[in-house]
Amino acid sequence: MWIDVVLLANMAARPSHGYELRRRVEETTGYALSNNSLYPTLRRFAEAGAAVKTAEPQEGRPPRHVYTITEVGRELLHDLLADLPDELADDNAEFLVRVSQFQWLTDNERRQIFEARERALAKQHIRLTALRDTREPEAWSGVVLDELLRRLHAEQNWLTLLRDRATPPSEEDSDDHKH
Repeated sequence: MWIDVVLLANMAARPSHGYELRRRVEETTGYALSNNSLYPTLRRFAEAGAAVKTAEPQEGRPPRHVYTITEVGRELLHDLLADLPDELADDNAEFLVRVSQFQWLTDNERRQIFEARERALAKQHIRLTALRDTREPEAWSGVVLDELLRRLHAEQNWLTLLRDRATPPSEEDSDDHKH
């Protein structure tokens, strides 16, 4: 699903041909898309009315296809971005792609995404802590579990910084600070 989000967001920025979309996705997310992921997704968007595919002539070469997002595609992009179900909130790519496109979301929608990710991290913390507490003291698996917990804590700290940057205090929060 993150592929859908990032491709639609890139088309929303400007119409693009497939190679350009693939390059921009990698430049903005670090994720490399294969043609086997890219072109079936673009075809699906065109069939669903989320994008329009037009042939752009090239001298001495076959025309290249340029994809332009439609209003249906913009609505789909917003819906995909704003919704981070708990079963996807545990997936790094799903979360990070949404953060990379926060400019499309309201403060409240951003807050909901943070809350979903925080719930996922809390579940991970419980699971990893339980595993660590049952390990043999000298087991190498303990080294791995400790590192996973360290990374989880680092992400929780990063989320706090992101939340402060991405979601200004609500009016309710502001009222609390006044008293």
